Amino acid sequence: MSDQHVPVTDVEQRGERILSVFATAFGELLAADPAAFRVKFRKMAASAFAFYRGTACLFYSDLEGERDRGPYLDERTSRVWIHGDLHAENFGTYMDANGRLVFNVNDFDEAYVGPFTWDLKRFAGSVALIGYAKALSDKQITTLVETYAAAYRERVRALASGIQEGLDGEQPPFTLDTAEGPLLTALRAARSRTRFGLLESMTEIRDHERRFSAGGGSIELDAATRYKVLAAFDGYLETLPDSSLTRPDSYRVKDVVGRRGIGIGSAGLPSYNILLEGNSDALENDVVIYMKQGQTPAVSRHITDPRVRSYFQHEGHRTVISQRALQAHADPWLGWTELDGAGQLVAEVSPYAVDLDWSDLDDPAEIAAVVADLGRATATMHAAADDQSGHSLVPYSTERAIDAVIAADEEGFAAMLVDFAHSYGARARADHQIFVDLFRNGRIPGL
Repeated sequence: MSDQHVPVTDVEQRGERILSVFATAFGELLAADPAAFRVKFRKMAASAFAFYRGTACLFYSDLEGERDRGPYLDERTSRVWIHGDLHAENFGTYMDANGRLVFNVNDFDEAYVGPFTWDLKRFAGSVALIGYAKALSDKQITTLVETYAAAYRERVRALASGIQEGLDGEQPPFTLDTAEGPLLTALRAARSRTRFGLLESMTEIRDHERRFSAGGGSIELDAATRYKVLAAFDGYLETLPDSSLTRPDSYRVKDVVGRRGIGIGSAGLPSYNILLEGNSDALENDVVIYMKQGQTPAVSRHITDPRVRSYFQHEGHRTVISQRALQAHADPWLGWTELDGAGQLVAEVSPYAVDLDWSDLDDPAEIAAVVADLGRATATMHAAADDQSGHSLVPYSTERAIDAVIAADEEGFAAMLVDFAHSYGARARADHQIFVDLFRNGRIPGL
């Protein structure tokens, strides 16, 4: 891997590399909204893991050299639908199209088609960083990564061999009936939430109708912008599956406000919240959806396959198609549109989204059980988007392709991820310190 073994003492050279990658990945958005990036970068400065979360662009720049010749990669396994930002905190709950609460991978903004090992390495690196922050030994971190690799391998083998554990040939998802430990805790927390609670936090009743509340990050729109957002909303409706909604009134817009992303992953991206009539006249059933500009996925800068690039209309379309491919029974409100020539992702602001909480996960045995479950979830995700998913971009069985390359070198699979986790974890911790010094000394252009 290029630059993985750059000496830590060569701080200045690595600093210039980080600045160069940031300029490519963030330059346009940073120039448009430097204040949002100051917030983003201060969040990234808080810890090595927060820095790692915000720098998928640097991660893939470092991995680029193994795109065509990395271990376990061939013509097929280099061309798998991947999550693109598979770190330990991108897992949580959602309510699927069947009304079932599911714990699974979430946040598909970086999803693309590329080498399946890139997802596994990104996750392994995040495990090393979390383990280090919790003062786990290198041996304990090794065990965690080996546990993840074994669970992933076991699930891929089961999927490839056609072992049926669920209905209709599907592996059983993590639900209230099947999940255990912290995953079940997250699902129960999601179940305790209500749509009414979400609406109370974002809206108020004025003149017998629900409207967005002032403040709280909401931005009132001028008439011209509101008109453009509503026109984009009309285009979005055409991208929804026929089965999404059964009540025509559910499309009625009650209110629209602007928002501006200031999180680690959404800095500088304009977005909008749209309040819709729910599935009845009752005000507590109203629905909030968001429309946000799709971002260029970090991995796409290092994948040159024209068949992949030409498959997507724009970044909003890419995000939605990727999520529908990778996530069974996705949000029925999930769709795309265009606004001012930029692709937009549209989805529900769900009251049932709860992220996996690592803050109280300190016992190595409990962490290992969670990591094993996440390995199984990763394998199921990789297997979902292939010749059976209805998408022509990956026209073969990904689980069989992955199973075959791992079977050719069983012993080396976990060892590869362990070696990467330790080496890139150290690299990320050193990079974090370099980044903090660059930021605090005013050396990031535009800030």
